[in-house]
Amino acid sequence: MTQAARIGVAGIGLASPLGDDLGAAWERLVDGRGGVGRMAFDGLPDIAAAQVAGELAHGLTRLQMVGTERVSQMALAAVRGALADARMVAWADPERVGLYLGTGMGGAATMDAGFAALYTGARIPPLTVPAGMVNGASAVVAIHADIRGPVLTYAVACASSSVAIAEAAHALRRGEIDVAVCGGVEAPLARGTVAAWQALRTLAPPDEADVAHSCRPFAANRAGLVLGEGAAFFVLRREDDLVGAPRAWLAGSAVRCDALHLTNPQVRGQVSTLKAALRASGLEPSDVGYCNAHGTATQAGDPVECEALRDVWGEHASRLRVSSTKAAHGHLLGAGGALEAALTVAALQAGVVPPTLGVATLDARCAGLAHVLGEGQRAPDLRHAITNSFAFGGTNVALVFSRA
Repeated sequence: MTQAARIGVAGIGLASPLGDDLGAAWERLVDGRGGVGRMAFDGLPDIAAAQVAGELAHGLTRLQMVGTERVSQMALAAVRGALADARMVAWADPERVGLYLGTGMGGAATMDAGFAALYTGARIPPLTVPAGMVNGASAVVAIHADIRGPVLTYAVACASSSVAIAEAAHALRRGEIDVAVCGGVEAPLARGTVAAWQALRTLAPPDEADVAHSCRPFAANRAGLVLGEGAAFFVLRREDDLVGAPRAWLAGSAVRCDALHLTNPQVRGQVSTLKAALRASGLEPSDVGYCNAHGTATQAGDPVECEALRDVWGEHASRLRVSSTKAAHGHLLGAGGALEAALTVAALQAGVVPPTLGVATLDARCAGLAHVLGEGQRAPDLRHAITNSFAFGGTNVALVFSRA
């Protein structure tokens, strides 16, 4: 198997704040309707958050639900959606199927409940360890989807699911597997986790005038990130193994590390990642017409990312369309990269660039790029797009997709 094998996106499944169907989620996004609202926790200030609404279509019986953490339920729902989208009902050889799953925190709600029980003298549920372990979601998906090849979990903070997608594509190119199920899941909306993020002072307070637009990436008045929950998964296959046309091609990827600071981003590391992803894709900056930016709406992060994009795109920077879909669906932490990758694929398919919602005045430090604000922008010439995931710990990932 050669490194030149093209990797196609055969299917995509979601369990997201914008919905569980990519088409419906996409329409909601380009129409300017996000999924951010107010959320309350006992003893804590209210937060703005993006939740997955309704029942999860995971297909578990009531007995199977016992000990199956919310993070695992969302992962299974999204994987089943991706398999249905790819029209895959059975494996020719389950040992030739790999699962590559990214999550930053694993079973946060289970661990939070376990600690709460300990500190109040209550009984700790006996399934706390298997339900809360970071690879719990991978194990649940493998069991229910009969995946018997490599089943791997990547915990790389906000880059987790993007790393998982990149590694899945590499495994396909190396010929280690024939089908890759890859993406990420996160369920961070537990009391202890929220309290920890509030202590870090990076969360945007619920905007009293417009809670839905509490997350304002690149805006002069941005106030911080908004936590979100959800899952997004891809089915990837080599070109020769595809049945029908893919949604898009995963043209290339790159993973690099700043090696500088646990939380502060750095231009040098992001520039290195973007350049490496373009090289891996065989593209020049001028070939790429859209960037779904990491854009978390933090004071430190947004200007650094914009500077890195201006550096790499150079004289073409003013024509690079940029938006952050986190304004609509929040920051899914370890699952954020996968959801943003799914929406980037949708942008290529539709020939439309999604907007950054809620921005009235752009931060001057983020200028010099073709920011798409407020509503979607038609882009019939869009052939290639890049999506960024820049994580705590300094790991940077860029995925490049091309129109099929």
